[in-house]
Amino acid sequence: MPLSHTHIRKTIATIVLAVLRHDQRLLDMAGGNGVSPATVRRWVLEVCTLLAARAERLDRALKRIVRKGGEVVLLDGTLIRTRRRTGAANRRNYSGKHKAHGLLFLALTDEKGRRLVWISAARPGRSSEITTARHNKLIEHLRVAGLGALGDLGFIGLDDDPDNPVLITGYKAARTKPLTSAKKEANKLIARKGPPASTPSPT
Repeated sequence: MPLSHTHIRKTIATIVLAVLRHDQRLLDMAGGNGVSPATVRRWVLEVCTLLAARAERLDRALKRIVRKGGEVVLLDGTLIRTRRRTGAANRRNYSGKHKAHGLLFLALTDEKGRRLVWISAARPGRSSEITTARHNKLIEHLRVAGLGALGDLGFIGLDDDPDNPVLITGYKAARTKPLTSAKKEANKLIARKGPPASTPSPT
């Protein structure tokens, strides 16, 4: 009895999730499902292309927050670890900060850090969070939308308009200039308001 289209789609989705979420080898998934590794690779690439096409653009995501009455979003970056690659690609994906190979993403959540609003395209692991934010013109988009953002110390210097700031970060102590008690308290307040330890679920 031939398999239905629905069953085939569910099988493909399960295989792709196993590869993307649990880093299963293409050869193992192919052998266990009676297809070739090339077919599994094609499925993975097709699903990634489909998901990328359905991803919401930054300006539209911010406008939706404004329509719902939101005023502030939380900004954070994360490194998704990947396998070590050979040659020049190996150096591009190595993060000196995390001492690991991976791809860097920026994410915006709602003010409580519970709902994922937007996630950036992948950048090489060696990229910094502030460079990635500039690449995505994040401050310009926030200013146009009329939204503020809270970020960690990795984003200090991103907002270049001190007279009209849209990004609030904590204070970083200098070697010869320790933080005042007021700045320490401000850092504590931002840390409490900052992104949660676990990754929020997309909606």
